[in-house]
Amino acid sequence: MIAVYPGSFDPITLGHLDIIERGCQLFEKVIVAVARNPNKQPLFSIQQRLAQIQTCTQHLANLELDTFDTLTVTYAQKRKAQVLLRGLRVLSDFEYELQMAHTNHSLSSQVETVFLATSNEYSFLSSSLVKEIAKFGGLVSHLVPENVAIELEECFTKTPPFVSIPTPTAPTTPMD
Repeated sequence: MIAVYPGSFDPITLGHLDIIERGCQLFEKVIVAVARNPNKQPLFSIQQRLAQIQTCTQHLANLELDTFDTLTVTYAQKRKAQVLLRGLRVLSDFEYELQMAHTNHSLSSQVETVFLATSNEYSFLSSSLVKEIAKFGGLVSHLVPENVAIELEECFTKTPPFVSIPTPTAPTTPMD
C-alpha cells in the first residue's frame, strides 16, 4: 500500500521525521510530497526543502520525495496512493485534519486518511515555531535534523531578525 505524506515542510522538523519513519514501517511505500503553495511565503525553496528531506531520510529504502501543486487527493490518485498520512499533535490539529479528511473523502472515496499521533517529545513542535526560534538566535538543533539546523543558522545570520534603532539623545546645553 502506498501512502502520501503531504506538507510544506518549511523546514522539516524531528516531528515530521518521526511520522515519516513510522509511516515507512507501516506502508510499502511512503511519498513525502512537498506542496507548492502560492499563498505562502516559504523560507526555503522547494529544491532546498527536498534536499533537506533527502539528507535526513537516506536510511529509508521505501521513501520517495516529490512535489505537487494540485489538490492533495488529486495528487494521491495520480500516484496511485490509497492513503494520506497525517500527524496529529494537539486537539486543534485533530479538528482541522478531520475536516480535511472528510473533504478529501468527499472528493475521492478511494483515498483514506490515516492519522498518527505525534510522539510526546514532539507534540508542541511546528515549523513556524522552529523558524521563530531560529530567527531570534535560539538553538533549534534539538528540534530539527542537524543539516536543517545548520541551514537555519546560516539563513538567519545573513539577515538579522530585527534592526536596532538608536535612541535619540537630548541635546546638551553648555553650562556657564
